Amino acid sequence: MKYKTDLDVKKALGIDSFRNLSKENVMKFAAMMPDMDREVALKIIEQFPEFKAFALDAVGVMEKMQENALASNSESQAHVHQALADVRASLKGQLDDSELTWEQKKEILDLIMETARLESAKDSENKQFLKDVTKYAIGAVAGAIALGVVYVGGRFGIEQFSGKDDEEA
Repeated sequence: MKYKTDLDVKKALGIDSFRNLSKENVMKFAAMMPDMDREVALKIIEQFPEFKAFALDAVGVMEKMQENALASNSESQAHVHQALADVRASLKGQLDDSELTWEQKKEILDLIMETARLESAKDSENKQFLKDVTKYAIGAVAGAIALGVVYVGGRFGIEQFSGKDDEEA
C-alpha cells in the first residue's frame, strides 16, 4: 500500500482537511483509492460527508460532456448530409443538359451513386461514434461511483468472504 495513513493521502493531494476537498481532488482521491489501506479509505470517506454529492457531480459532468459531444456530432452530421444533398442536386441539374453524351451522363450518375456511398459510410461512422460515446460515458460514470464506494466496500466484502486480510492481499 502506497498510502498507509490519511496524512499520506492529504499530503499527496496537497490539502489540510478532507472537508475542503475540491472536485478536482475528489477525482484524484478516487484514483488513489486502490493504493490505500482499506481502513484509511473508509476513514477518509467518513471525514468527507459530501463524497456522494461530489460523485453525483462527476456523473453530471460526464453527462454534460456526452450531451455536448452528441450535439456537436449531430450538427456535423447535418452539415455532411446537407453538403452531399447539395452535390447530388447539382449533379442532377447537369443531367438535364441535352448536349451530354451517354458516357458523360453515366459519369454523373456514378458520381451521384458515390455521394450515396459516402453518406452511407458517414452514417455507419456516426453510429460507431454514438456507440463509443455511450460506452465511454457508461464506463466513466460507473468508474466515478464504483471507484469511490464499491472498491472500498467491495474489497472489504471480498476479503471478509474469502477470509483474507490486507497482508495477504
